[in-house]
Parts: sequence; structure tokens; C-alpha cells
Amino acid sequence: MATVPNLTLNDGRSIPQLGFGVFQIEPEDTAKATRLALETGYRHIDTAEMYNNEREVGQGIRDSGISRDDIWVTTKLNNGFHRPDDARKAFDESLEKLGLDHVDLFLIHWPLPTRYDGDYVSTWQTLIEFQQQGRAKSIGVSNFQPDHLDRLAKETDVVPAVNQIEVHPYFTNDTARAYGRDHGIATEAWSPIAQGKVLDDSTISEIADRVGKSTAQVVLRWHIQRDNIVFPKSVTESRVKDNFDIFDFELTDDDLTALDKLDKGEDGRTGPNPDTFDYIPD
Repeated sequence: MATVPNLTLNDGRSIPQLGFGVFQIEPEDTAKATRLALETGYRHIDTAEMYNNEREVGQGIRDSGISRDDIWVTTKLNNGFHRPDDARKAFDESLEKLGLDHVDLFLIHWPLPTRYDGDYVSTWQTLIEFQQQGRAKSIGVSNFQPDHLDRLAKETDVVPAVNQIEVHPYFTNDTARAYGRDHGIATEAWSPIAQGKVLDDSTISEIADRVGKSTAQVVLRWHIQRDNIVFPKSVTESRVKDNFDIFDFELTDDDLTALDKLDKGEDGRTGPNPDTFDYIPD
């Protein structure tokens, strides 16, 4: 079994660089998918309250028989619960659904700068509480832009451990990544293969043919070598295993540059812009 590299976060904790994501996996399929991922060798599971499958992630962890201490579990705050008291209740419910007394990482899912009178700072201060209580070992944010992070830095004393943002070859999001690098914030990449849009790219296909890997494996390797934390998702057993099989080859500097050049800027986004996204579930 391959050894997944770990990255050290700014709070001193060590996070597996490759994980398994459960976004858009139906609840009835999540426990089985989580167990399969853990049996394959993944030790990092990324879920969220808004994915509606935390309970099943917890079941999959228990079904795997693997020690809780060996598994990194991330979940995220629902957009509807940014106010401190709501966040406290939501966090309690996440722990209950997961069947855990703590998570390894808890994130603000979206900054929602046009909601809550633009106040995501009090939400962040509430996450700091969770960390101080030991119920969230590490805390971070998701989809935060540099100006959002700047505000947290000015108004609080705790720097997020990670920023989970959209990153893939068609949207390298280098401004946000550079901010993180300069301020000790690790980048986690969601939509790492652009929901499949990059898989037929001729540049990536040429590299894949040369190294004897799939285009998905090449893109995931690109993320690893750029120091992104990445968590592909699939419910297909062969793909779950293929996505894990990315540590027996390396891309050259020229390969990395070729993928970097595929960036389309804002035109490459597959998801919403965090500056304007304001969705709150019913």
C-alpha cells in the first residue's frame, strides 16, 4: 500500500495530503464508499453539513474497523448557521451525526460576504472556541478570498490552518494559493479535476500516455507536487483505487509548467464566485 505524504499545518498538526471527498455522494451510498476508501488506504475523509451525509460517513468509519486515531475527519459549517449560537448548535449536531467527540478539522464552508451584514469574523471566533475546547483539533475556512483572510488576520489572533478552494488546471486560483503560501495557510483543492472537464485535454492526455497513467492520475499528481491537499471522490471501486495510485511516478518540471499554462482564469471556474455566492439551504 502506498504511503500518503503528510503536510504540517500552521498549528503543528500533520494532515494526509491525499484524502477522500464525499461531496455529491448520496447518503445511501456514503457509508459503503467511505469504508471502501479507508480499506484502499485513504486516512482523510472530507465531508460537510451541507452534503447531508455526515451520519453515513461516521457509519463508514465504524464499519471499517480502523482506529479513529488513524483517520483525519473534516466537516464544515452549514451556510445557514453563521451566527455564533447557531454555529455552536450546528457543530454539536455534526459531532452527533458523525458519532465522534471531535473532528480533526472544522471549516467555515463559505464566507458569504453579502449575508449576515458581512460578518464572518464572529463565526470564525466561534470556531476558535471549538478549537480551544479540543472538539475541533484544527480549524480553517473554505472559499475565502485574500481580502476575507486579511480581515480575519486584522480582527482575530488565529490564522486558519487551511483554506479549501476550487483549484484545477483550468482554474489554478494562484492569487488565493499565493496568499496562503505567504501566510502559512495550507491550500486544499476542491473540484480537483474540474468535475471531469480536464480529463480529455490533449496536453494532459499526452503526459498521461508518456507516464503510463490516466489523465485523472496525472492531474492529481500535479496537485500533490504543487503541495495542494486534495480529496477526489468516486463511488466506483476502480476509480477510488486509481485515485490513490499516484505515488509511484513523478511529473517533470516541464509537465507541471504545461499543466499550469492551461489556466483560464475566471473563465475556468466550475463553481460560484465566493465574493457573490450567497446560497443558504432551506
